[in-house]
Amino acid sequence: MIRYADYFDVSLDYIFGRTDKPQGKLYDYNPKVFDDEKMQQFVEMCFDPKSPANAKLKEAVLKLLQENSK
Repeated sequence: MIRYADYFDVSLDYIFGRTDKPQGKLYDYNPKVFDDEKMQQFVEMCFDPKSPANAKLKEAVLKLLQENSK
């Protein structure tokens, strides 16, 4: 059960239905932060570099990710 809790990043209380909060009663929830460089590489890969519309959208997504990571 601990492996399931670790995999889904929830508490055992949540798995056993003792609480409606995924972080449980004693669990300090700290969401995983994405590596900025890896996320930027992923975004670059998702958009066609030849398309001007995609370039604008890609820049908007990267800007949102930078603002969100602050």
